[in-house]
Amino acid sequence: MNIKTARYLILYGGFLIVMGVAGYLSNPEKAKTALMSGGTFGALSILWGVLGARGVRWSLPAAITTTGLLSLVFAWRASVGWLAVFDGKSGKLFAAVLITAMLAASATMLPALIRSLKSQPSATL
Repeated sequence: MNIKTARYLILYGGFLIVMGVAGYLSNPEKAKTALMSGGTFGALSILWGVLGARGVRWSLPAAITTTGLLSLVFAWRASVGWLAVFDGKSGKLFAAVLITAMLAASATMLPALIRSLKSQPSATL
């Protein structure tokens, strides 16, 4: 993984943590999973970025897998959230916006990771 991609991955991880905290603070009684998932996957993304910057080869496939799975989960959760908003549950608007922002960040990060994979010589994979 190149240094630029590793830095973006670290920033992405920080973003996931911030979004998890924001989700939790918006509804502390019901949004503990936002804090746990944002913190866990944010920390994993930061770890993949640090390992990638240090030249650990398996960190890039790990980052692609994690970010790809998160993209799928965020797409599912965002659609559920927006359906709830469109059904008149205005209390779900903040969560829907937050999850959509996380989806957008993941959808932006994933192609950058794949480009980084394609730019590596095949002997280093």
